[in-house]
Amino acid sequence: MSLVHRLQNFISACKNEVEYLGVKIVTEKTTQISVRNELSEGLSTQIDSGIRIEVMMNQHIGYASTSDTSDDGLQRAFKYAKAQTKFLSQHKAYPFSGAIRSTTQGVYRSQIQKPLDSLSLGEIQNVLRECTQKMNQAPAIFFRSASASIVETEETKLDSRGSEWSQYFSIVNLDLIVRAQDKNDIQTRSHNLCLQIGAEVFLRSLLFPLTEQITREVLELIHAPVCAKEVCDIIVSPDQMALQIHETVGHPLEIDRILGDERNYAGWSFVRMEDFGHLKYGTSKMNITFEPERFSELGSYSFDDSGLKGEKHYLIKDGLLVRGLGSLESSQRSQAAPVANFRSSSWNRPPTDRMANLNLESGTKPLKDIIASVENGIWMSTNRSWSIDDYRRKFQFGCEYGLRIQDGQIQGVVKNPNYHGVSVSFWNKLAEISNEAGVYGAYYCGKGEPNQLIRVGHASPYCLFKDIEVF
Repeated sequence: MSLVHRLQNFISACKNEVEYLGVKIVTEKTTQISVRNELSEGLSTQIDSGIRIEVMMNQHIGYASTSDTSDDGLQRAFKYAKAQTKFLSQHKAYPFSGAIRSTTQGVYRSQIQKPLDSLSLGEIQNVLRECTQKMNQAPAIFFRSASASIVETEETKLDSRGSEWSQYFSIVNLDLIVRAQDKNDIQTRSHNLCLQIGAEVFLRSLLFPLTEQITREVLELIHAPVCAKEVCDIIVSPDQMALQIHETVGHPLEIDRILGDERNYAGWSFVRMEDFGHLKYGTSKMNITFEPERFSELGSYSFDDSGLKGEKHYLIKDGLLVRGLGSLESSQRSQAAPVANFRSSSWNRPPTDRMANLNLESGTKPLKDIIASVENGIWMSTNRSWSIDDYRRKFQFGCEYGLRIQDGQIQGVVKNPNYHGVSVSFWNKLAEISNEAGVYGAYYCGKGEPNQLIRVGHASPYCLFKDIEVF
């Protein structure tokens, strides 16, 4: 008998002992390949598999997890989940109704062109090795790295209400890094590809131009002047905008954080529930969407862990804050409209409110026209350092690569460009956004106790911000 059939029988036999019973199976295969200076730094594969049992008793939700999928293992985990949930229901934060779980059927699969197993690990390693060879362009270059994490995930959820859905993810997180030194100055250029994608990501025609670009740019950096301290305009590239969106929009809008759930670990939020529908978060150019089914983006899926179907929603519309990142559970607690963002990192963690794909909608103006409009500014690309306070209000970001813009023309490279600001006032300096956009992913977004790392996506155009302090 298959595991799914055994779990269906388990649910049928045990569902009358609790108000709700759900079971989620997760199996994840992760392969790590790394090459540095043409030499292998390792090739390893890990398989992680287990089951999470979810019960509702006395209007309280509780969990237990196990990697023992035998009938005895399931019964032990179920017994533990019942006992813990019954005890903790005496101290529950909120009396939940049964409406916090949806009845769902369906299947989701990452949309890919070539299955990951269409290339051998040896072939992938050779492509990465050739990337590091391409970086070997000058004596000043001393570090050349190409690495990939290849992830294949299967998850299935069944419950006592008749839900049965499965999701299959194909993910690649690929990093290209090159470093050069001139006397005491060390500079880095990097490029990250983090998508739901197949073996097509390892095409030489895709990776070699990226490799050549960052190699050329790192050599420019070691001879470039340091970014001056001044107030000027900045153009922020999509790869850096991904972090800007993540830290100053995504985390502050998580409803469980606003309600105080993260205060003792990763901080609170400057946003309050009464701000929704009232706070002018940014200029009218700012339109942020929650979009969990966007093609190839890292945080794409059809169903969250509550069974809610993923749909596109505006969180910020024409600069106005209209909706938060709150699950069905947070929706009941806050009386706010939910989104399908109740997610866990794996079978051994409970779901919480998390970002999925959080995107800044594109504009209509070409990048070249935006550059032409800048009298004095810096174009900033690729994050290298960041800091933000525990209210997600004050931030400071450093970038790898800068370009000086004067009188509408790019005048040369600057190194060590940094900028800082306050989240809402910064977004209210957004002057223009391009019609070109880039799609990036955050492979390690941490939250929760015990900590769990989850994957999210961010798409953004190039953005022009006015009168920003740079240094």
